[in-house]
Amino acid sequence: MTWWRMCTALCLGLATAPLGAESPSLPMSVDVYTAGTEGYFAYRIPAVETAADGSLLAVAEARKYNLEDPGFGQQDIDLVVRRSTDQGQTWTPMVVIEDPGELWSAANPTTVVDRPSGRIALFYLRCQPGRNTYTARPGTYDSQVLVRWSADHGVTWSAAEDLTAISRDLGDPAWRVTVIGPGGGIQTAAGRLLVPAWKFEPYRALTLYSDDHGRSWCRGQLVPGDAGYDESQLVEVADGRVLVDMRQNAGPHRWMSASQDGGQSWSAAWAGNPVSPVACAVERLAAHQTPDGRERLLWTGPRGPDRRTLVLRVSYDSGQTFQNERLIADEPAAYSDLTVLPDHSVGCLWERGDYKYITFTRFDLSFIEPR
Repeated sequence: MTWWRMCTALCLGLATAPLGAESPSLPMSVDVYTAGTEGYFAYRIPAVETAADGSLLAVAEARKYNLEDPGFGQQDIDLVVRRSTDQGQTWTPMVVIEDPGELWSAANPTTVVDRPSGRIALFYLRCQPGRNTYTARPGTYDSQVLVRWSADHGVTWSAAEDLTAISRDLGDPAWRVTVIGPGGGIQTAAGRLLVPAWKFEPYRALTLYSDDHGRSWCRGQLVPGDAGYDESQLVEVADGRVLVDMRQNAGPHRWMSASQDGGQSWSAAWAGNPVSPVACAVERLAAHQTPDGRERLLWTGPRGPDRRTLVLRVSYDSGQTFQNERLIADEPAAYSDLTVLPDHSVGCLWERGDYKYITFTRFDLSFIEPR
């Protein structure tokens, strides 16, 4: 057992085994960010992406003074990234992508890879001091939606492009903010770049999309209904529909909706996975990525009660139902994001230990469905 497997087995309480061993192949985990290190109080809101060269990106918020969200109290949030070129076993030193200034916030990372070019888009929120979901003023740039690009698999990043006026109706006297993700951006089979978003007020879900590889962007329609949808992720299924999995503001379960036109308009929502209000992850394991040629949707979130006990659930019917629950970790767990690696194993980046760590866990089909 290598040192990093031994360390993470001890700290997570998980048994470990090499991927590809006799089933079940148990998850291997390593802490990517640790609270109280490198000048930051804590790290939150993980987004994980597999770059075109197979490297992994772990993007997060570096919260300087406390655990508060953007614009609350005396908060200062920078956007940071670490990379792995060995499938998550080791990670490069942390790089600050954006430090917007004292008491400003750069938050809510969401990534998507453009397949033809290999470029990575990183969407995020920039908030002025004291401005947040509830205090941002309609019609202003108190809260902005920005995107940066990387042409070298996440090593360096472009200057920020401002998409605020596209992501929000600045003439709407009630529309305070549009927030991307976190996580869950996709490129459809037809090549459309698509990122999930939500607005306030009221809380509603929508998307931003581009049909020209990110040169221009449009805003999709709102998901119908008044259940109060916010943090969401997207996934495309085999028949070409796009599904959105949305956090609820209240109640025992998430919400899901389907789009027949690539994320521009949406069906009535239906009840999703039972879970406390929290950001969860959904990812497609396509038929060609599995030995049995069967498509699966993978979902991660805390079983509860509250933000505790991270589990994986699987859908075999394009998101109508989820089953086959698997335990990832029985401890405090909150936000998570998923990615499929080049060898078709799955990586999960998640908040654990009451926000003391952001941890990367990798597993394969023998863990998802042990024989």
